[in-house]
Amino acid sequence: MNRLKPLIDFYINSSIHVAVAVFSMTYVTVLELGLPTDWPLFLFVFFSTITGYNFVKYFGMAKFHHRRLARWLKIIQVFSLVCFFLMLWFLWQLQPQTIVYVAVFGVVTFLYAIPFLPKRYFVDRQKNLRNIGGLKVYVIALVWAGVTVLLPVLDKNGLFTLDVWLTAIQRFLLVMLLMLPFEIRDLQYDSLKLATIPQKIGIKNTKIMGVLVSMVFLMLEFFKDQLSLKLILLTLAVTLITLLFIVFANKKRSNYYSSFWVESVPIFWLVLHLIF
Repeated sequence: MNRLKPLIDFYINSSIHVAVAVFSMTYVTVLELGLPTDWPLFLFVFFSTITGYNFVKYFGMAKFHHRRLARWLKIIQVFSLVCFFLMLWFLWQLQPQTIVYVAVFGVVTFLYAIPFLPKRYFVDRQKNLRNIGGLKVYVIALVWAGVTVLLPVLDKNGLFTLDVWLTAIQRFLLVMLLMLPFEIRDLQYDSLKLATIPQKIGIKNTKIMGVLVSMVFLMLEFFKDQLSLKLILLTLAVTLITLLFIVFANKKRSNYYSSFWVESVPIFWLVLHLIF
């Protein structure tokens, strides 16, 4: 087990796990909306997630400590560079309008990590979107919803029907829910200026909010034009699993609880789709 731990840590810290989760959500969209399977799109989403997340997480470290980077960070940097070029390779295989759409989310990711805001808008010393009080969870949820729902539809010249928009709203809510265990875990470390949901309303109320948002997430399935018992049951399963993770979240949970198990929910969702 001790030998596996460094590999598991690299798998998580290099953002491979979250990339598999985003890939899974995109695949679920294709299955639910009956879109053609598009592996160049799937692989673009996978490699762009690794590139984007590692850029956001490690930009500051690389900028200020590039001469004495830890060995693990140097490996992740090289790995991220390889993923960046693979991302570009698969990007050019997408539709022109898709590339323009991707560029918008690329700008959001850039602004999320790069200092650019006036002092009155940021917290601590970081002048980026990531550190504006209360904004982080909504930016992440918006990007995930846009990439995993709207992007596949746009690339296949599909129609943006009511079902597509309801799916995008569901995805936005689900990502918000999946972020709650992270925010509860980081409650003892985050600056109060970040104004995270648990900081503003407390852990108990955060969990109550999670229950209410989960109910909305589930009920939206019944407003779709293409109702399916299979999709209703799968949505119910994902809702219950997510709720369990939120209910049992606390400040003392290990990093693996959120960074591995919670982020595995979309992967489990895809597995259920493929099995049933």
